[in-house]
Amino acid sequence: MRKKKILITGKGSYIGSNLIKWLEQWPDNYDVEEMAVKNEEWKQVNFEKYDAVLHMAGIAHVSADPKLEQLYLKVNRDLAIEVAKKAKKENVKQFIFMSSMIIYGEDAKIGENKIISKDTKPTPLDFYGRSKLEADLAIQELMDEKFNTVIVRTPMVYGPNCKGNFPKLIKLAQICPIFPKINNERSMIFIENLCEFLKLILDGEEKGIFFPQNKEYGDTKDIIDIMAKSFGKKVYFISLFNPALKLLSKKVNLINKVLGNKIYDKAISPKMNYCVVDFESSIKKSLKLGGK
Repeated sequence: MRKKKILITGKGSYIGSNLIKWLEQWPDNYDVEEMAVKNEEWKQVNFEKYDAVLHMAGIAHVSADPKLEQLYLKVNRDLAIEVAKKAKKENVKQFIFMSSMIIYGEDAKIGENKIISKDTKPTPLDFYGRSKLEADLAIQELMDEKFNTVIVRTPMVYGPNCKGNFPKLIKLAQICPIFPKINNERSMIFIENLCEFLKLILDGEEKGIFFPQNKEYGDTKDIIDIMAKSFGKKVYFISLFNPALKLLSKKVNLINKVLGNKIYDKAISPKMNYCVVDFESSIKKSLKLGGK
């Protein structure tokens, strides 16, 4: 079997770095290179030697400052499309773009449901979501019989040393003696499950739009409970503040990010066996406390 030659654009990205480590388990099957695309030098590299390009470069959702809108569009949209066009022109067979669940807009308020199905229309909330969606749609348009495009609309990706909202939950579990007794459902994916999914996409030379997620939906209360117990701490779950939180959730979107609902319908999950780590173990592994 010939080694599959893979290029990851976006040097040092969280998903890209973990994917490289994951594929190292099969050194005879994959030859993976990383490349920075911050300057213009990547344009001089010939892509013809690669079987697949995975575009991981981008600005994460870190600011709502309107002054940054053009930068987000330039990096998250324009650069992604430019890399995809170069890959197509230079006969790469497969192009994988990391899109995001963020394109479906805000989280549901406490007590309400948000279930995303194959028929749900994207409604980005801000220019970050719009930059991801516009790249997502434009790259789909490039697909033809010789050029397979893969759009991966990931929910929250978490794992050891990840960034974003997950580390904030870890801090909460370490310092909060009480937490709201509210059950919710959120689509999430553990980094090792995502890496196995991407491996299967590469192996099968797949094409299309995909919605990978863990087998189990995440419940913030359960996540805090697992974390706290792992740290040897006790958190008391109380309902006292629920009415106030429910009221606040109508105005404060941050509360909905923590306690609201936002899930992919399981009917649109990829029919592949990529969930190699169960939910509880994945939370423990993310804390680097020896979860199996």
